[in-house]
Amino acid sequence: MSLSPRIIALLLACLISALTLAFLTFVEGVTSTMLFVVGISSFIISFFLVFYAIELLVFREVNKMYKTIHKLKIRDFNISRKSIIKNTNPFKKLNDEIFVYVARKQKEIDELKRLELFRREFLADVSHELKTPIFAAQGFIHTLIDGAVDDEQVRDKFLSKAAKSLDGLDALVKDLVALSQLETGEVKMNFERVDLAHVTQEIFEQLEKIAHGKHASLQVKSTHSGSVWVKADPQRIRQVMTNLIENAVKYGNENGRVQVSLDDDKKFIIVSIRDDGPGIPPEHLNRIFERFYRVEKSRSKDRGGTGLGLAIVKHILNAHKTKISVMSKVEKGTTFRFKLERMD
Repeated sequence: MSLSPRIIALLLACLISALTLAFLTFVEGVTSTMLFVVGISSFIISFFLVFYAIELLVFREVNKMYKTIHKLKIRDFNISRKSIIKNTNPFKKLNDEIFVYVARKQKEIDELKRLELFRREFLADVSHELKTPIFAAQGFIHTLIDGAVDDEQVRDKFLSKAAKSLDGLDALVKDLVALSQLETGEVKMNFERVDLAHVTQEIFEQLEKIAHGKHASLQVKSTHSGSVWVKADPQRIRQVMTNLIENAVKYGNENGRVQVSLDDDKKFIIVSIRDDGPGIPPEHLNRIFERFYRVEKSRSKDRGGTGLGLAIVKHILNAHKTKISVMSKVEKGTTFRFKLERMD
């Protein structure tokens, strides 16, 4: 027989009523009418009190625990911490505390799984990126060892290619070290008063040869007529600007235009780097700041780079307490934007 709250309350009410009547029979002067009234009264009161206690305080909350377990199974983690504090029912508080605890642990497990997947993908990417220059340099050197070293023209050509592959490997390792230091907080930012307009002009001069090769124009647009002072780490912010402007030139169109805008926004300077190139498809926008992520792997490889530039940019700007955003339309161009604290 299933013991429902009603049956348990009925049995306990009968027991309490019987015990009450048994005690009253030993009292002198108690009539049968009084015993009947007391028996009925004690039965009714006991029944409802026990039923309320069991149904509302125990069975209902146990049923909620089953529902909680079901929610956890389907990973529905919506619950308010305030609602737990407001509850006075100990069973309900226990139920909600268990729910919150398990939900938190489940989220931690999901995060660990995500990090594990990220680690595997990262190791695979690093292995692939390291393998390419190592195998290239290895091939050139072994060819020279096998006899090609005697041919001066071939020797110089292969040594040059091997050196280029090793230079690429060196750049990759340096970027990996820099990214690791930025993520762990080992790199401390030395904030100073930096003239962003002057930095931009110096980068334009540095990239003039690349821009000339693509017949691209480099322009600065600023709301200030002269210097644009911001609070930043001079070396790191130069690295950010160089990476974004160089990418805009490399991935932009032939005869294109790269524009750097420095706009005043109260306490900040909004920096925008825009190109009129082929743009980035929407499905790639959320991933371009990941390590080694390339929109078009083959074309990106041809243009050089380690695939870590935008990841480094993101972490440097995070260390500046700001975030970078990207807007792009296919065949319309791409704009990277971030803001820095202004210093007059």
